[in-house]
Amino acid sequence: MEVFSERRLAKDHADRIRKGYSAYAETDTLASLIKKELQICNLRVYEDLTEFGCWFIPVTDEH
Repeated sequence: MEVFSERRLAKDHADRIRKGYSAYAETDTLASLIKKELQICNLRVYEDLTEFGCWFIPVTDEH
């Protein structure tokens, strides 16, 4: 079993979003780290906050 750090997982999720895929965070800590990575990368996302976690959906400029 591999153990991932939350920081590494947040970077991986930011990479997925950069490629146009959505990402999901189950915990508030992971969601916060993902938000920080997105700010650093200057990526725009739609955040869908549910009672179970948070989805990060990339926003495109296409109409």
